[in-house]
Amino acid sequence: MKKKIIQIVLSLIVFLIALLVPFSRLWINYLLFFISYLIVGAEVVFEAFKHILKGLFFDETYLMSIATLGAFAIGEFPEAVTVMLLYQIGETLQDYATDKSRKSITSLMDIRPDFANVKRKSKFVKVSPNEVNIGDIIMVRPGEKIPLDGKVVKGSSLLDTSSLTGESVPRSVSSGDVVLSGCINSSSTLTIKVTKNFGESTVSKILDLVENASSKKSKAENFITKFAKYYTPAVVLIALALAFVPSFVFHWGIFAEWCYRALTFLVVSCPCSLVISIPLGFFAGIGGAAKIGVLVKGGNYLEILANTNTVVFDKTGTLTEGTFEVQEIHPIGISEDELLKIAAYSENYSTHPISLSLKKAYGKDIDDSLVSDIKEFSGLGIMSTFDNKDVLIGNEKLMQKYNIDFNKCEKTGTILYIAIDNKFVGHILISDKLKSDAVKAIKSLRKCNVKKIVMLTGDKKSVADDIAKQLDIDEVYSELLPNDKAEKLQKIINHLNNSTTSQNPKSSSSSKKGKNAKLSIKKRNNVAFVGDGINDSPVLALADVGIAMGAIGSDSAIEAADIVIMTDEPSKLSDSIKLSRKTMKIIKQNIIFSLIVKFIVLLLSAFGLSTMWEAVFADVGVCIISILNSLRALHISK
Repeated sequence: MKKKIIQIVLSLIVFLIALLVPFSRLWINYLLFFISYLIVGAEVVFEAFKHILKGLFFDETYLMSIATLGAFAIGEFPEAVTVMLLYQIGETLQDYATDKSRKSITSLMDIRPDFANVKRKSKFVKVSPNEVNIGDIIMVRPGEKIPLDGKVVKGSSLLDTSSLTGESVPRSVSSGDVVLSGCINSSSTLTIKVTKNFGESTVSKILDLVENASSKKSKAENFITKFAKYYTPAVVLIALALAFVPSFVFHWGIFAEWCYRALTFLVVSCPCSLVISIPLGFFAGIGGAAKIGVLVKGGNYLEILANTNTVVFDKTGTLTEGTFEVQEIHPIGISEDELLKIAAYSENYSTHPISLSLKKAYGKDIDDSLVSDIKEFSGLGIMSTFDNKDVLIGNEKLMQKYNIDFNKCEKTGTILYIAIDNKFVGHILISDKLKSDAVKAIKSLRKCNVKKIVMLTGDKKSVADDIAKQLDIDEVYSELLPNDKAEKLQKIINHLNNSTTSQNPKSSSSSKKGKNAKLSIKKRNNVAFVGDGINDSPVLALADVGIAMGAIGSDSAIEAADIVIMTDEPSKLSDSIKLSRKTMKIIKQNIIFSLIVKFIVLLLSAFGLSTMWEAVFADVGVCIISILNSLRALHISK
């Protein structure tokens, strides 16, 4: 970019001298114009020549070269230099805009670790992260990046996770906690046992996603590529006809006059503003999403998201925290602490999330010798002997099986009823919590005119209905297995498509067109699925756009999802929709503005009513305006 700026400045200085200083010999002015042109345009002409040798005709370098060299040939020196100068200014602005968008995306590239301190024999050695194996012990000092995913075996510290999640609040970790590559250790030295090779670690998967973010083109980008392929040769042929037919066939005017019109026509017709601004608009949109912690795998997904009016959520880990916690303890005849202790000891040998939540709430060391004769009843609960007393802990069916008189709890959540020596002593309520911004997320989607919000969950009906009521969700389907979720989503998609077809007579009458008719329906009824990415891969792949929530550490999420929300905040979905719609609006503005200006100036140039200066504005001027407009996609507007 520095080289281009220097070329432009030098060329501009020489051009102004040639334009403003009347030398006694006119050929000196002409020579200065030509030198100015060579400084800024030789590279473009050479590029066009190389493309011709490769059989690549009719790109923007070819059109610029023909138009400007032709202008020199008919004596229009200032116009020739001006066209090339403004073309290069436009190219430089494009580079700047692209670089700014890329920096927004590749700011995540700072998470790439440079080294790992791995334990070899009795000392730590600095090596490449690729040389570290699963099970190795690594040390991360304050200020260093965590190079690989692992589990803390020694030490406690605060981690800066902003590179991964965009969150500024440090995360506290200690022995036993899982840590992810790419985070920065802030306060104390950590000793970590590696759980994933570098190629499988979180940082590698994110880097791969970032590096390929602009590889998948939208329909608009593909259309413009095809449009330019046919449009450019057509206008070259028209320009040739405009130069030769009127003067040589019909003997209207002189050849130089018609040649000037044809060259003006060529400059106007160059599709730079479309070919440059549309991909740049999508790239800026992807960059804007990255700035708020949302990774979009391609411009095509921004286009789909902009036309999404139905959102389907998974519940656990998406709208809720995904971790069970003890919410209430209701003892009868004993203290709360004693009831919790009995429950934690009885569930000590289980690895079920509910059992883990009891042990977490108890928070003390458990003496295994106090618990014996553990017997598990599938779907009911556990029987054990604790401190020489017979303990039953489980659901109401377990109480009924042993004819224990108990007080039924009507609250929503998982209820653990507890009996000692066949006497009911109380119950504990365990439930998942809503995420702090879940309510805000649903309200924001309503403001974005999302017409339908659905929740799919494997949880029982009472829990699902309660969550749906709190969040004001339109439809809820509960007690679903992962395969059931995929079937239910397919039914939702089919219903929406059929509904649109029946409401739109044109759609039904054109249904014979098959794929084209389907595409027109999809555009109005795109369905987004938002899941935690752990067991939702089939559903993420099935939806028009799959969005992984809180996908840090989930291998399948980054692979299966089209969009990854790094911050674990469902409210970022509405921000993403706003940004995608703003991006599409900007792209449409660029297309309409470019085509209208070009069409008007093309007509004027064909009839000799415009000069090369209007042509320069219609091409390079419009291109610069479109580039600057595309940069607005880097920021979300209200």
